[in-house]
Amino acid sequence: MRTAELRFSTQGETDVLDITAQVQGVVEEVGVGEGQVLVFVRGSTAAISTMEFEPGGVHDLQQMVERLIPARGDYEHNRLNHDSNSHAHQRATLVGPSETLPVIGGRLALGTWQQLVLLDFDDRPRERTVIVQLAS
Repeated sequence: MRTAELRFSTQGETDVLDITAQVQGVVEEVGVGEGQVLVFVRGSTAAISTMEFEPGGVHDLQQMVERLIPARGDYEHNRLNHDSNSHAHQRATLVGPSETLPVIGGRLALGTWQQLVLLDFDDRPRERTVIVQLAS
């Protein structure tokens, strides 16, 4: 098993970053031909997923999470902690902190229009650490 860490600067407010190339770079650097890659983001207000990363898809995703878990909701976390990001915690819980992908022929086994993305739901810019673990 091999582990690498990637760092990303995010803008918060449901910022969506395509991290496919960076994760593929780790796969190539480690030299795994066949196996699995686990991609995990540290923190309770960010998530990892796959999607078609294009402006319309990003916009639609941002609108969907706002409808499901509004930023201006009535949240106990915010009251108890004198905070403003409960929506970010809830969104991250809904999407989840990790994805596991197959590696076939040294490549992430993603579909033609499928990219690996980091989603930052916090209400401010952040520095995020993404852990990449490869098993062959």
